Amino acid sequence: MDKVKLLKQRLNDIAVSLKNSPDGLGLLGLGSAGKDLERMDEYSDLDFFAIVRKGSKQRFIDNLDWLSSVYDIAWCFKNTADGYKLFFVDGLFCEFAVFEPQELATISYSEGRFIWRDKCLAESLCKAALATPNVSDDETFLLGELLTNLYVGLCRYRRGEKCSAMRFIQVYAVDRLISLLDLHQQQSHNIDKDDFCLDRRIEQRHPNYQQLLFKCTQGVENSRASAEAMLQFIKQRYTIDKKIEHEIRALI
Repeated sequence: MDKVKLLKQRLNDIAVSLKNSPDGLGLLGLGSAGKDLERMDEYSDLDFFAIVRKGSKQRFIDNLDWLSSVYDIAWCFKNTADGYKLFFVDGLFCEFAVFEPQELATISYSEGRFIWRDKCLAESLCKAALATPNVSDDETFLLGELLTNLYVGLCRYRRGEKCSAMRFIQVYAVDRLISLLDLHQQQSHNIDKDDFCLDRRIEQRHPNYQQLLFKCTQGVENSRASAEAMLQFIKQRYTIDKKIEHEIRALI
């Protein structure tokens, strides 16, 4: 069986396991295991929420027999109070959490798809009641953050703090660059953004800017070159203050 078929089958088998449990109420697939099922490929994992009857959550967290009965578990660790990251013996990887229905109103999550739900669960629960994290669409804020991230990162590079410098320039500033691209550039094929991770599918959203992104993420030893590439791009498209530009260039 190919990987995609195996992933889909495993998801269905987990749904059956929950359905057969007296306290199971639903399996909500997320990401490529949810409403974006067409994105599932051989590199996908299974992201899901197991929704269980009120008062039974801890039992599902403490005892993973509802998963091991589907397929043997090779390794897992509890990464949050609500769930795990897990490998099955055959190499399928899962990230999941267990919630009771009333808890879903208190968390934020991307819209999912019910693989199975008890009739007592509303279909509307596939969408979070709580808003997803808000990404700023304030151009002045994004430019200011990007430029000051470059400055701070270059200062740390000069100090010899190269790891921190890399993160300020090639992570924090690049995040702001991505937000600016999303704000002003036409997106390709209406590719959905991941509200929890800006850089997901950036290559598909903005195929014309892949070379720019490569130039802005050249690695720890090339943080100055990465900063230079980003500054050049920004200067060509926006009016920036000469003082901050001078201070950045003095460090490059």
